[in-house]
Amino acid sequence: MSASTSLTVQVPLSIRRRPGRKTVVTPEGASLTVPTSAISTGADPTLVKALARAFRYQRLLDEGQYASITEMAEAEKLDRGYMGRLLQLTLLAPDLIEMLLNGSAGFYPGLPSLMEPLPSAWLAQRLAVLPPAN
Repeated sequence: MSASTSLTVQVPLSIRRRPGRKTVVTPEGASLTVPTSAISTGADPTLVKALARAFRYQRLLDEGQYASITEMAEAEKLDRGYMGRLLQLTLLAPDLIEMLLNGSAGFYPGLPSLMEPLPSAWLAQRLAVLPPAN
């Protein structure tokens, strides 16, 4: 085979736009296998997105791309207070973050409740976020 050889793969599908999302439509009779990485976890998508943004913003601060939360909030066109509350999500206990991302907590504190001031001690966070054991 020469270095300039190429391979073309055609997949029979169409993409339909729906309000707020795109849907892949396969031809009739075709089966669509879903990779295991795409299986839904049951986690709150809004909460997952907020956690991802929080850790991204924290990384930008750690790398020195922004000197302060205020500077970053202005660059990202966000309210400085919201940015600060979002960044506090990076201080959650690692096991709480894992439970929220896996959807295994059984009880999902919504993003608004996690944006409220939480204790800095991880044990106190668990008591504040998780439901009491029966």
